[in-house]
Amino acid sequence: MFKILEAEVLADKTYKMVVEAPNVAHACEPGQFLIVRADEESERIALTICDYDREKETVTIVFQTIGESSYKIAEKKAGDSFIDVVGPLGNPAEYVNEPIEEVRKRHYLLVGGGLGTAPVYPQAKWLKEHGVDVDVIIGTRNHDTLIMEQEMIDAVGEEHVFVTTDDGSYKRHGMVTAVIEDLVKNEGRKYDRCVSIGPMIMMKFCVKMTRELGIPTIVSMNPIMVDGTGMCGACRLVVGDEVRFACVDGPEFDGFKVDFDSAMKRMKLYKSEEGRRLLAYQEGSTHHGGCGNCG
Repeated sequence: MFKILEAEVLADKTYKMVVEAPNVAHACEPGQFLIVRADEESERIALTICDYDREKETVTIVFQTIGESSYKIAEKKAGDSFIDVVGPLGNPAEYVNEPIEEVRKRHYLLVGGGLGTAPVYPQAKWLKEHGVDVDVIIGTRNHDTLIMEQEMIDAVGEEHVFVTTDDGSYKRHGMVTAVIEDLVKNEGRKYDRCVSIGPMIMMKFCVKMTRELGIPTIVSMNPIMVDGTGMCGACRLVVGDEVRFACVDGPEFDGFKVDFDSAMKRMKLYKSEEGRRLLAYQEGSTHHGGCGNCG
């Protein structure tokens, strides 16, 4: 059993939990993910690692409630436990295994969209702790959905964090792509690498912008992962002229080579089943399937 030490609500349907997981905490690196199972009857949920503390032997996860199993996880409180926390899985961010002297020569731009801000955080912290120049863009729908702004400021400094909201309710107004363009074209900032994590459509257009600006870009394809081991085939995607699997070959890939259109189509495959399972879970003993929509 894996004890939950802290549990809090960050925003509507967005939760943060700190969990005792010694083996994961000692081995994980930025970019990797883990698999959580709430109880014996729950499915396996692949979640990116938001933070880790090797001394306290804890890992932090941030997630949104979407389907039945994520709602089960969200119902857990501090003091409760998960039956499984498995990891770390996937490959670390590419710079983790590169000579640090080479990494320090670069200026990184990290872009987090919505929930993607959470897995951007350990990358920002790692880079800053290793003496690498880094700027961070956080994009979200509005002020109410903004997460982890202060944590990001504490990690890299307020002057390196740029928040933008779709509706203009907080800080800058507009999409992350507008901020990228502004930082490069109007403020004269130069970036050697970009890491973009967030909704698929955001990463697609982020890559479109960075390609125009000539900034090599890495994207995390964790949004399409289901099983997390490569056995289900759900996270199959085309990268360049190769078929890859996000969970075992990634989750990070060269954004210039990812076929986002086919990946977004794959994301729709399980939505109907996910919705039926969630409805049955929410209705409990009153659920009978008589509406004809649950099979």
